[in-house]
Amino acid sequence: MKTLLITGGHPTPALAVIDYIKKHTLPYHLLFVGRKYNNPRERSMSFEYQEIKRMGVPFIHLVTGRMTRLVSLKIFVDMLRIPIGFIHAFIILFTKSPDAVLSFGGYIAAPIAFSASILHIPVYTHEQTIHPGSANIFIGKRAKRIFVSFEESRQFFPNEKVVVTGNPVRSAIFESHQNKRYFHNTHPTLYVTGGSLGSHAINKDIETLLPELTKHFNVIHQTGNIREFNDYGRLKKAKNNLPPDQQKRYIVQEHFFAAEIGSVYTQADMVVSRAGANTLFEWFVLGKPAILIPLPWSAHDEQRKHALLFAKYKVGRVFEQQRPSHELFEMITEMMENRKTYENHFKAVPAIFTQKPDRAIQHILQEIEN
Repeated sequence: MKTLLITGGHPTPALAVIDYIKKHTLPYHLLFVGRKYNNPRERSMSFEYQEIKRMGVPFIHLVTGRMTRLVSLKIFVDMLRIPIGFIHAFIILFTKSPDAVLSFGGYIAAPIAFSASILHIPVYTHEQTIHPGSANIFIGKRAKRIFVSFEESRQFFPNEKVVVTGNPVRSAIFESHQNKRYFHNTHPTLYVTGGSLGSHAINKDIETLLPELTKHFNVIHQTGNIREFNDYGRLKKAKNNLPPDQQKRYIVQEHFFAAEIGSVYTQADMVVSRAGANTLFEWFVLGKPAILIPLPWSAHDEQRKHALLFAKYKVGRVFEQQRPSHELFEMITEMMENRKTYENHFKAVPAIFTQKPDRAIQHILQEIEN
């Protein structure tokens, strides 16, 4: 049985691969190297740590830092952890001796890939975004194969290593549980998410709009669990301040894990979210109209590129974060009223975005086997 070490700062596609391997009882012993905490100063458990542990896969916390364009004392201290990360990664690879490393990019994966290359352990990496970050470009130079979600990403890597696979998508998003009904009314349902960490800016908009939103819609809201802002705590209080009928139309949680995410997605008529690549592919595969709010400081403006791609096919709209919240409400209302038109436009979306979720995973695992 081969030992496959999976790592990376983008947990969603990694979870999709792990889930596929376990469901099909493939002959792999799995290890996951990642971050146990969202923020080492807050010590709040990361989404990937909680989900990987639920899946029964050994989780190894890597102590490392990251490079960033921002400057502050906290960031300087964090950067001092970078050499520690490379030493720690080497120890992990040396002691665990995996047969292969599968990376999903990000600063967590860089020291693992570097150490694997020194120890002659083959490295495979997947790039989800149109424009790769510096970590994955670094990893790509040491990788045996580079899997990409977009054809446009090929130009950033050695061409002979690149395989266009599309994006691994979690099977859990299709697994709705019939007995898990969040609402018992005829109002359309809006799902709001800022990704696994949550989005403070989006959460603030929803907090402002909540009294008006819940007059017209059911709202399922994933806030994330960044302790610095206490968004979840504030929004629970905001819910309690609503009239009783409107309270019943608002569900708020820090995270929705695999056991419930399929029910959430099935019941959602449309979505408000960030525009990360993994999120984008899930909305494409599910055919969910979405308002995408790009992270303004995402590397290479990648989230805006993703959002504009989504809007290009007329299946969603782009909302810039600095716009006032009442304009977001107007956009939500317009899209809800015309959601059937948006849904019909998914028929013209290219197959690479709407392919069966297992296709990309199968392609990746075939390359690793070869």
